[in-house]
Amino acid sequence: MTLNELKRIFPDATAETWHQHKNGGGWIQNTAQVYGTALVYGDALVSGDAQVSGDARVYGDALVSGTAQVYGTAQVYGNARVYGNALVYGDAQVYGDALVYGNARVSGTARVSGGKYLKPPLYLAGSRHTLNEDVKDGKPVVRIGCHVYDCATWHKKAKALARAEHYTPAEMHEYLDYIDLFARHFRRAAAARKTTKES
Repeated sequence: MTLNELKRIFPDATAETWHQHKNGGGWIQNTAQVYGTALVYGDALVSGDAQVSGDARVYGDALVSGTAQVYGTAQVYGNARVYGNALVYGDAQVYGDALVYGNARVSGTARVSGGKYLKPPLYLAGSRHTLNEDVKDGKPVVRIGCHVYDCATWHKKAKALARAEHYTPAEMHEYLDYIDLFARHFRRAAAARKTTKES
């Protein structure tokens, strides 16, 4: 995309307020941040105060704007739009004509295409931190804040992590109940996949 083509989308764009990303050539507004080994290429655009980091990929005609963040190994492509305060991370993919915006969170191995989830991750808001389903080394895990473990490891580390994060005993037990809910969710998902393969 040339600067003149960019101006058709952002009429105020200038060579002083936008630049082409060194990893791929996509256009980045100077107020946005793209760092790490992230790639922005094709006719993709990153604008506003948006951030793209880690090994994330933004390409095709995709747009990431507002204060949205795309990170991890997430991919946004096609005509997808991610904006507002939305987060796309983990191994998630947003593509096609999908719109992800507001305070939406797309994570784990979720796929959003044409505006709908193909595989929604489990997401809960606890009294202290949120919890969400993710995948690590091909296995289901639970992310709470910056900590990511499988359900058994969460139970083993519960007391130490509760002390480190200044959780009360009641809060620790609240979160262990949530971990048990995730464990049941993972077992049901595994059983459903097995049934699908056998049929």
